[in-house]
This record gives sequence, structure tokens and C-alpha cells, in this order.
Amino acid sequence: MVAREAEVEADDGIDRAGAARPTRQRKIIHVDMDAFYASVEQRDDPSLRGKPLAVGGSAQRGVVAAASYEARAFGVRSAMPSVTAKRRCPDLLFVKPRFDVYKAVSLQIREIFAEHTDIIEPLSLDEAYLDVTENKQGITSATAIAEAIRRRIREVTGLTASAGVSYNKFLAKLASDHRKPDGLFVVTPAMGAAFVETLPVGRFHGVGPATVAKMERLGIHTGADLKAQSLAFLQERFGKIGPYYYGISRGIDERPVRANRIRKSVGAENTFSADLYTPDEMREALGPIIDKVWRHCEGAGTRGRTVTLKVKYADFRQITRALSSAAPVGSRAEIERAAFRLIDDLPADPRGVRLLGVTLSALTNETMSAPPPAQFALPL
Repeated sequence: MVAREAEVEADDGIDRAGAARPTRQRKIIHVDMDAFYASVEQRDDPSLRGKPLAVGGSAQRGVVAAASYEARAFGVRSAMPSVTAKRRCPDLLFVKPRFDVYKAVSLQIREIFAEHTDIIEPLSLDEAYLDVTENKQGITSATAIAEAIRRRIREVTGLTASAGVSYNKFLAKLASDHRKPDGLFVVTPAMGAAFVETLPVGRFHGVGPATVAKMERLGIHTGADLKAQSLAFLQERFGKIGPYYYGISRGIDERPVRANRIRKSVGAENTFSADLYTPDEMREALGPIIDKVWRHCEGAGTRGRTVTLKVKYADFRQITRALSSAAPVGSRAEIERAAFRLIDDLPADPRGVRLLGVTLSALTNETMSAPPPAQFALPL
């Protein structure tokens, strides 16, 4: 289903009352490749097509980096422990990731984007925002541009992409997920606020599992529930992110598409259902968190020199500890060694730990084939 395009078109900046509006309506496209890593593997190996497939991990250990749609039908998801995935889908096939191939395909896709606009904000190898308010081919319909991009991606790469079209980034991303896989959906200004109201807050970009749980404890389950809250309430409960929640619940998001955005760090964290009390428990809990950080580094071709451990205790007090190396961290094992050392250096504390996080910063885009072992300095 493609919603009516007319209301996404840029207009003359005058509202029906005759007053000038401050800014021109943006036209934003969010393009998201369908099960990217798994689809590349199925494209290159016909024997894998139509079969449940996991990229990364193995039947005995590790974490799933990506899952085909056939595997997702069994509940297999990225970041899931491999043993859990295999239990859910006994016929699941595992393949090793080939990040050099994924990067090459991603560059092909980026070139297709660049045929239409230079205002491209990549989020990862397989998704990006595009601002096509002004575009190189002078196409007035953002929907037509999205259709052309999806068609060209299929012709060049043999893969499918889903796209969302709207007047801001938040709604464009929601729209791209609305008709997956191989779908296109448009959220017009006339339908934006009502579209948000019907969705569960867990679907909102920027609202993670811990925040979803907190919102549900406050009786906030849908966009309509979120919209019913005052700005003061959201700021009191969620701090500086409160105004963002207030805006998106009304279909408002003023963030521009930022071309050539430089990412300064990559991190992941997890809030646990039961508090952790021993270093062994913390080391075990860090495994999936480190996996997530390293998957992003591999996918984006980035490395970093500083590993930071975040610890939030049961009473919500929080500390961070960091280690830096002269050379960029070259492997997952090096991140793990640094994080484990930081855990070992934590002072004894009777408070349970409710959250752990790991961040890699001082990033570089240089991908080294054989980097020297990282020599970490003292905690910062």
C-alpha cells in the first residue's frame, strides 16, 4: 500500500490562513535492505535460498548477527544466542559473515542513492536516510524517487529493499518497516500524528527495551498514551530525552538528515531482570553486549582506541571506567580483555548491578588486516 503522495510534495510555504510558515516541508526517504547479510549469502549460494539461515555464530556458541526471513518465522533474531536460535529452529543453517562482501554491496547501494541526492545519512551498511526535498534529477515525487531507488537496487545487486517516505526522519523510519520485506509505505503530513497514535511504543526508534518497560510501568503502551502525557511529565520521568518523546508522539521530528555524519563512538548496554553481584556474573553478562559492539565495528569498518565500561547499580548510581590503547583495537577479544580488566578493577561493592554497558570510542575508519595487540593504559 502506498499512501497518497500529493501531501508529501513541497508547497509554497503558505498555510490556509495565509500566514507564512518558517520552513519548507521536507521530503525524507529511509531505505532499509531486507535481511541484508542473510540475503547476500542466499544470493551468492543458491543452495541456501528458501532455507532458514543465520549469519554469525554456530550451532554450539556465539550470537546471531543476522537472520533470513525463513529463520525469523521461527522467532530467530539478530543478537540472539546461537543455542537459543538453534533450539527455536532445529533446521537452522549457520554461515560465517563476509563483511568485505557486505561492504562492497553497500557501496553499490550508496552510489544509487548518490544518483538522486548528496544528503545521505548512513546508519549502517544496510540502511540510510536521504533528504530528497531538492534532488539531482528534479523529480517532484519523493515516492517516485523511492520506487526508482528500490528498482535500481534490485537491478544492480539482485537484492530487495524496503523504503519509507515521510516529512521527517522518525516517520520515514517507521514507514520503511511497515511493509517489510520488499515494501514501500508513505506517511503524509495529514496522517502522521494519527499513524503514530496506533503504534506500540516498542516500535519507536530511540525507545529501547528498558525505556519500553519503564513506559509500560507508567501506563504508556501506545503512541496515543505517550501523546496524552505533558511535556513536564516526560521531562521529569525521562530527562533530556523527554522533549523528543513529546514531539514524536505528535508526529514531530525536526532533526535534519546529516550527510557525512562522523560517529564518535559505538556502544551497547543491557538492563538485567535480576541484579548481578559477582565479577563472574558480570563477565558472563558482558558477552552479548561486546558481540553487539564488535558486529557494528565489523560492519562499518571502524576501530577505536578507548574501551569504556558503564556500571549502574541497583540504587541507580552510575560509574564509568575506561582504558585506552596507542593502537586501534583490532578484535573482539581485545575489547573483551579490556572490559574484563575494568571489571576486575572495580572496588568491592554490596550493591547489585542492574545495568552494564560497553563503548568503543576514539574511532577511526581504518580497517587493519593485522593490527598490533592493543596495549591499554591505566583507567581514565
